[in-house]
Order: sequence, then C-alpha cells, then structure tokens
Amino acid sequence: MATLNLGAIRYNWKGAYNGSTAYVVNDVVSANGNSYICIQAGTGQAVGNATAYWNIMSSAGTNGTNGTDLTSTLTAQGDIVYRDGSGLAKLGAGTSGQYLETKGTGQNPVWSTVSAGNYSVHAFDKYSYNTDVAHNGQTHYLDIAGGNTVNFTPTHVNDVILFNQAVAVNTGNTQGFGIGLMMKAGSSSIGSGDTILKYTGSHAYYHNQLSDFYIIATLPHQLICTGLTVGTTYFVEQFGAVHTSNQQVGFNANPTNSSGDQYRHWVSLTHFKYNA
Repeated sequence: MATLNLGAIRYNWKGAYNGSTAYVVNDVVSANGNSYICIQAGTGQAVGNATAYWNIMSSAGTNGTNGTDLTSTLTAQGDIVYRDGSGLAKLGAGTSGQYLETKGTGQNPVWSTVSAGNYSVHAFDKYSYNTDVAHNGQTHYLDIAGGNTVNFTPTHVNDVILFNQAVAVNTGNTQGFGIGLMMKAGSSSIGSGDTILKYTGSHAYYHNQLSDFYIIATLPHQLICTGLTVGTTYFVEQFGAVHTSNQQVGFNANPTNSSGDQYRHWVSLTHFKYNA
C-alpha cells in the first residue's frame, strides 16, 4: 500500500528563491516581489521558467515593486494622490475654499480659487430693530438703532460694501425728516460726531397736508474702501433726522399688519472682496 505523507498536503513556504536549493512540488518562494509555486522538482530552475517548474501565485505591482506604499506618498492630512507623466504623485492640500480643477488630458490637476472676475462675495451682515423712537425738534442726528450695528473689515482698498436699509416712519401734519448711515472705525459706540456715509438731509421727506402719514424710507448705498484701513473693523448704523418741531416724528413705527424681522428698522451689508 502506498504511504501518504499528510504533512506534504499543503504549501511549503521556502522564502526567497535560491538557485542552489532543491525544490519539490508545492514549495513556494518569493522573487522580485512575486510569489511562485513549484510544479516540478528541480534545482537551479529559475522562477521565470514558469511553464516547466514554477507557476506564479501572486504578482507585485508595476516596475517589480511590492505595490505602492501610499503612506510614504501621502504625508499630511488633506493630501491627494494622482498620476503624473511618470507615476503616482502627491498634490498637497490647498487653502480653505479652493476647489480641485482638472486641466484636461495630459495635464496635472491643481487647486484653484472660486472667483467672479475681480470680485467675490466675502461676507454678509444684518441687524433689525423694532423699538419706536419718537422726536419733536430739529436734529441732524437721532439714534434710532438702539446700539445695533453692522460691521465689515476691508481686505483691500478696492473692496466694495453694498448697504441696504429701511425704516418705517410716522409723522403728524407739516413735518419733514430724513435718514442716513453713520460709521465708526474700531468701535460700535456710534454718535453724532462720527463719519456720515450717506445722509438724505432732514428735509428729504416732507408733507404739510396729511394729519397722519406713514412711509417706509429706504437708502441703499455703495461704499468703495479707498481711504479706509485694511484690517480695521468698521461699524455702521442707521440714524434719523427731523426737520421741524411742528409735529412729532416716530421712527421704527409699527405699520398695521406688518411682520417679519425687517419691517420697522433694518440694515444689511454685502462685502465684495477685491481679488488682486
């Protein structure tokens, strides 16, 4: 009866191929990053002689390497890998807000910045205030903002700030009023002596016939940051003005059935950054 060697019913790992070693069927060796199994006993039969003595079990990556170790290619969080003209390459992380742009066939990808020509939207701000402020007597500055402000910080002297504002006003007979925007650098504590960005004048809205008059006064304004200091924060509020003392003027008035967060007094800004 034939003797069955149960210990030989398995692969026999022999390590790296050695031309002086006698190999038998089911011996397994490694060479050039690949692994081979012996299919015919022999000595000095190179692993490249695959059809007669060896069959390949597993193959290494390209160029005879043991695959690509991406941990040595991608060295920092945010790195990505791509293929350049000769092999795998790393593209380091871009800056916040950039996007990955393809340059087409035969070109490497790059990080690019989203831009709308020379300008891109940089920031928004808004406040609303719904407390009545009444005044009787001429004044060219009346605090109707209750300490609320919007603010912006120029990144370039060519930055553009677009303001929108509105206020609901109620007056009695024979009265005039106006509105404006006041600005202060570095502080939200704004007063009559600070910089006027735009002012309608106290006589901009006037009537002498109606006994009870309601209006939503608006005043959009565009500010180019020429003359302002880059990196300094500027605060802006809406103010009121009264022309005569014949009748009381009520700012931030509550129109009947009005609603929402911008129905009595509000200011908003959009900051357009100049892409130098």
